[in-house]
Amino acid sequence: MILQALTAYYESLVRTGKLEAPGWAPAKVGVALDLGENGEVEQAISLIGPITRGKKTVIGPRVINMPAQAKRTVDISANFLCDNSSYMLGFDKKGKPARSLKCFAACKKLHEELLEGVDSPAARTVLAFFESWAPETAQEHPALAACMDNLLEGANITFRYHGSFVHDDPDIRAAWQRHYDAADGGPQAICLVTGERCAPVAVHPSIKGVQGAQSSGAALVSFNAPAFWSYGKEQSLNAPTGKYAAFAYTSALNDLIASSDCAMRLSDTTVLFWAKDASPSYSRIFRSCLGDSRYSIDDLRSLTKALCAGEPFTFEETRLKPQMEFFILGISPNAARLSVRFFLRNSFGEIMRRVQEHYERLEIVRPSLDKREYLTMWSLLDETVNKKSRDKLPPPVLAGELLRAIVFGTRYPATLLNGITLRIRAEHEVTRGRAAILKAYYIQNTHPNVPKEVLHVSLNPDSTNIPYTLGRLFSLLEAIQKSANRDIQSTIKDRYFNSASSTPSTVFPTLVNLAQKHLKKLDDGLRVYYEKQLSDLFTKLGENYPTRMNLAQQGAFQIGYYHQTQANYGNSKKED
Repeated sequence: MILQALTAYYESLVRTGKLEAPGWAPAKVGVALDLGENGEVEQAISLIGPITRGKKTVIGPRVINMPAQAKRTVDISANFLCDNSSYMLGFDKKGKPARSLKCFAACKKLHEELLEGVDSPAARTVLAFFESWAPETAQEHPALAACMDNLLEGANITFRYHGSFVHDDPDIRAAWQRHYDAADGGPQAICLVTGERCAPVAVHPSIKGVQGAQSSGAALVSFNAPAFWSYGKEQSLNAPTGKYAAFAYTSALNDLIASSDCAMRLSDTTVLFWAKDASPSYSRIFRSCLGDSRYSIDDLRSLTKALCAGEPFTFEETRLKPQMEFFILGISPNAARLSVRFFLRNSFGEIMRRVQEHYERLEIVRPSLDKREYLTMWSLLDETVNKKSRDKLPPPVLAGELLRAIVFGTRYPATLLNGITLRIRAEHEVTRGRAAILKAYYIQNTHPNVPKEVLHVSLNPDSTNIPYTLGRLFSLLEAIQKSANRDIQSTIKDRYFNSASSTPSTVFPTLVNLAQKHLKKLDDGLRVYYEKQLSDLFTKLGENYPTRMNLAQQGAFQIGYYHQTQANYGNSKKED
């Protein structure tokens, strides 16, 4: 299903002119050789310069659509019109001159086979270059001196003739297309993507740009050991894929990875998302909803409201359709291969509805210093991470589980609750993000110990839930301590928070006695203010405290603590 969806996306890009037809793919080219009439190298020009990558401008080789490059293993395999110095010039810095000469010979043979008989000055010039070039003395050629460092570092090389790239010549392009489209030999099989009979390719093209994977590229479909073979079928013949389908799905993946609209990172996972018709507006909106927003909250709310109601919506001159099929793919590096973390498919309108419901569950009163309009998915994952640890990435499996829960509206993963609980216990801090996660988790994953009266956006003073009320009481006792000791650095939260939320009966009698002593230090007005609140909470709690509270009850305690703390802060501002 993944390969079929990617192939369909590629075909949509070809129809809109955003990608080349089969046989052509983007390649990083670092050096262009200007050829004269007789094939001599007149000048080597560096193509390395500033390029835009996402939101950043970096220095790198120019990306040009070139004849599709072969996926190399350990064998010698030349590429047409674009390759490194070993193949194009016959030298490198690897210290194996004999192999470099074999690489050049293979490259020369390929170009002679493809360009022989092509009636084009550019083709004749390239043939003249390979005929006259002497690899043994190539490093001494004066025209290469300016780019020698890039050549030795393995930069790809291409040719120019009369100021134009050779691969743009119509006759040369036609010659390459005939070569690429020629039927391959070998046994025939049914392509698992297109369903047509074809000669399956043994090695699929590389997928480049996945952070953490090999810079030379990684494979999505690959079998590298006899343990993975079936019925004696080696390499990718285990999953028979025709040359067209292999080229199509890898070209689609490379285009998605390179697009700032269709790709983002979650932990070690690269998340790719696209609409079936290849319209970028769907991807931009989805990316904005996940957290990297380039649009205003009002814009997102209006279009989400329309799409959730099943109504088309015009946005950025694109008619968005709620029924448009939308795909989400998560891949992560695994040596020379890519692991599929998750693959999700749904209509765009349904996804927007689920995302909207997710943000409604997350809504909670926020501190005045927190200017975030909403909590992004990345900020939720970040709440599970120890800020003092060396590795500050959230668990990779959690990212996929959380995204699946959001997109399909299913139960939130237990690993999310466990991560939040561990951070609260370790840091004794209930942040806005952690309180929002607790609220959303127990709204979606209903639990009898966390009733709806606890899961409000802000403080519910009428709630009689014991754990929630105990959380409120703990926050109030902390506020009394701070009022009595203005310069205090460590409060009861730092010492008693965990035990108060898990074994209240062992802690609260001590804390209440301590609060009575703190109240004596306050002026009459403030003391009466706190005493009234304490009296109201004691009435709801009764005479005895619970001996022990389970994990869900501790969640209610933590939500109550957060709600009361925010209410205390608001009341203190009014008093000031």
